[in-house]
Amino acid sequence: MTRNFIPRTAAAAAAALLIAGCSLAPTYQRPEPAVPSAYPDAQPAAEAHPAAAAQPAAADLAWQDFFTDARLRELIRIALDNNQDLKVSVLNIQQAQAQFQITRSALFPAVDAVASGVRERPSPLGLETAGSAYSAYVGITSWELDFFGRIASLKDAALAQYLATEETRKAAQISLISAVANGWLAILGDEEVLGITRQTMVTRDESLRLTKLRFDSGVSSEIDYRFAEAQAETARANYAQQQRARMQDENALQLLLGAPVPASAVASASAGGATGLQALAPMPDLPAGLPSDLIAARPDIRASEEQLIAANADIGAARAAFFPRVSLTSSIGSTSAEFSDLFKSGTRAWSFAPTIDLPIFNAGRNQANLDSARAGQQIAVAQYQKTIQTAFREVADALAGRATYDQELAALVKQSTAEQKRFDLSDLRYRNGVASGLDLLDAQRSLYTAQLATAQTRQQRLQNQVVLYKTLGGGWTTPH
Repeated sequence: MTRNFIPRTAAAAAAALLIAGCSLAPTYQRPEPAVPSAYPDAQPAAEAHPAAAAQPAAADLAWQDFFTDARLRELIRIALDNNQDLKVSVLNIQQAQAQFQITRSALFPAVDAVASGVRERPSPLGLETAGSAYSAYVGITSWELDFFGRIASLKDAALAQYLATEETRKAAQISLISAVANGWLAILGDEEVLGITRQTMVTRDESLRLTKLRFDSGVSSEIDYRFAEAQAETARANYAQQQRARMQDENALQLLLGAPVPASAVASASAGGATGLQALAPMPDLPAGLPSDLIAARPDIRASEEQLIAANADIGAARAAFFPRVSLTSSIGSTSAEFSDLFKSGTRAWSFAPTIDLPIFNAGRNQANLDSARAGQQIAVAQYQKTIQTAFREVADALAGRATYDQELAALVKQSTAEQKRFDLSDLRYRNGVASGLDLLDAQRSLYTAQLATAQTRQQRLQNQVVLYKTLGGGWTTPH
């Protein structure tokens, strides 16, 4: 019997592994996305943005190629190295990978070596004198033969969870890169707004000085003087608010970086006479593609689908719980009353102990587990559809911005130019005593408002380009 034990055990194990190919998980089918087949863009991309047709898709364009400013690229590198949320995402991947390995290991028998020795009275042979017994075994303990695919389904679910975690890390990287870029643009926008307000403070202080002189000379009324004073103080209050916003934006960027913001990264650059946001090199225009492209392009959608695949596999594991569970415990070794004789001829021993666990009554627990798994799968379907719909809305919003920001900015630039001419003329008329102080202050206020709106729209336009890159799935690939 001893000679036949190993071959028979090997044959049984091989047969079990062949039978273990059975799976009770439902066949996975990707749900059809519940979104329109095209984006509601105001104009076709090729007509509105001809350069976009020549560009690769956002998901294929590395962030180093999309963001052309060296200062911003350096900030992104710092964030990718130091951001704590991204570090947590990476550690989550390692944890999910280890969990997958733990679950997968149950498919294979665990072979253990056990040695023991005992001396007792009565002896192991039942005599009144003290005796000894020694043994050494190598064997398999409670190895479940996965006839109905329970362990395989759990392994598939763990694998899908691991892949979902990897996709979640990519999505976290995309969000981080986008947040750093928009945070940096916000600081440059703050600097531009502060420059406008500083110039406005100088202009209003000069107007206040002239109005005070005219008031003291009896040429101007106290109403003009007090209005000029109020406008000057309003500019100072605005400046303090803008300084606070500037400091808070830098604090937010520092949190994203996980390190202090380098002074050189937010220093104002100039190109061709332009400064700040106007001096930035343009970002590539991107083709929008089709909504169906998002499924492959966006890691958050792929992560949601992996969660759906995991929920689908959970149904297989829950179904398998209704069927018998077969386990095998076996060992081969040697036993002897004397330690020196433990491995001598005639001391060989073996055991073979298969068990079958057949569920008969558990107060509906298995059915409840199956119902829960099915409900979880339907929840995963709804979350998957919601993820796609949210992605569609984000891209559609960014495309709406691309279709309108250029026109808005062009109109505001013209408005600022017109308001500047109006102010210059009003200032000239006021200095020559033709126009009242109220006319001059009104022109100052209109110019300031137009300049602020222009700077803010310029910042929003650039940030919308970053958002479009993010929503189309850009930011997780590496340069080719």
